[in-house]
Amino acid sequence: MPAFPNLLPRGGWFYTTAAIVLSLLALEQTVYRYKKRHLPGDRWTIPIIGKFADSLHPTMEGYMKQWQSGALSALSVFNIFIVMASTNEYARKILNSPTHAEPCLVHSAKQVLDPENWVFLTGKEHVEYRRGLNSLFTRKALGLYIGIQDTITRKHFARWLEAAKDGKPKPIMMTARDLNMETSLAVFCGSHIPEKAAKEISEKYWDITCALELVNFPLALPGTKVYRAIQARKVAMKWLEFAAKKSKESVAAGNAPECMLEEWVAVLSEPTYKGRKDFTDNEMAMVVFSFLFASQDAMSSGLIYGFQHLADHPEVLAKIKEEQERVRRGDYEKPLTLEMMDEMPYLRAMVKETLRLKPPVTMVPYKTTKSFPISDDYTVPAGSMVIPAFYLSLHDPEVYPEPESFLPERWLDPQSSANTNPKNYLTFGSGPHKCIGLEYAMMNIGLVLADATVLMDWEHVATPESDKVQIIATLFPKDGCLLRLTPREHI
Repeated sequence: MPAFPNLLPRGGWFYTTAAIVLSLLALEQTVYRYKKRHLPGDRWTIPIIGKFADSLHPTMEGYMKQWQSGALSALSVFNIFIVMASTNEYARKILNSPTHAEPCLVHSAKQVLDPENWVFLTGKEHVEYRRGLNSLFTRKALGLYIGIQDTITRKHFARWLEAAKDGKPKPIMMTARDLNMETSLAVFCGSHIPEKAAKEISEKYWDITCALELVNFPLALPGTKVYRAIQARKVAMKWLEFAAKKSKESVAAGNAPECMLEEWVAVLSEPTYKGRKDFTDNEMAMVVFSFLFASQDAMSSGLIYGFQHLADHPEVLAKIKEEQERVRRGDYEKPLTLEMMDEMPYLRAMVKETLRLKPPVTMVPYKTTKSFPISDDYTVPAGSMVIPAFYLSLHDPEVYPEPESFLPERWLDPQSSANTNPKNYLTFGSGPHKCIGLEYAMMNIGLVLADATVLMDWEHVATPESDKVQIIATLFPKDGCLLRLTPREHI
């Protein structure tokens, strides 16, 4: 049989391959520059990976440089074209344009949280789903949760103080996170999650936190952050589905609700309830799973910075203590109630200010579902990531004089520029996907700090890393916030 003739000269395959690769790289640059147009940003993108190296270790300094380069700016990571929006006007426009963009959280979020998760719904389906969840955060529901929060907080503080007997300062980053996880699981699932399972979920959930960076390695290969996060989700979902099943059984047996899942089941069974009633165990577990994500990362960040800000501002801490003494009237063992929290306006102002100064979530990535004419002279291409940033809105000196200062008083005057410009307070987002649990989050952070002021004294041991920010999905002090704790002596 005759051999096939050599169709290319010696070395021809190499030159052909090289030509193809170079052509593809040239096309990549051309497409990037076409999409970027006149926006600030690198004129050329690093082939294939783009800004991936920078995204591996994001810094506030890097984000600030990007935000300050223009109201809209562009970059590319793994051929994902990204438009950053830094002003309040553009941020709110993205958040309130559901026909043009939908939340994707981060590029790996659907892999980690499950593509079927309700947080990715849009339009009428999302509105109706969310309406059914509003009952989980009514004042009646919050009144149920606050007792659980207070009990667990006191239990953890006893552990903190026991561990602090050696007099050595310790970082509270992970201990505060553990407190939040146990609180969340108890509030959401009551006694339906066994202690061993709660510990397993808590330990594995950190893999989910680490995987939800702005940009991650795109393939869920064994050993990658995204792969580990998916395995952690499977563990958590198994137990959350079990809790949903047990909650249905408990309410059917005539028991009064003792957690969020049971409250949800009870609301669905009310004759006056008009919404959808047929939620599966998996769907209910998926909702709780999404709430766990928010409570673990955002609330932990807010709580840790709350401790640090109070320790670093003794004049503010003194006012918090005075308010606690007035409301509690010397009874420090009495659990907090919603009515007692209503009598603590300075505490609420302090929580609102710490979340403004160090917003746990600085931005929430969206994906354009079609071409998005975001301004008169620029249209974000379909299929791009468009990311509204919140930080500059929350540090606008015209709305928040002395924006880098910790001043809870700015929230006490109803006519202050802070209170009369609510559009700037993007800590919990805006639009149809605004955080549904914002009142729960504010209450939980406030309750923990309130209990801390009457049960403990704490000293912040500052380090060169204290004022530096570590970005792990949300913001944390780079040194983990070192505190030296002692029991508080009441005279």
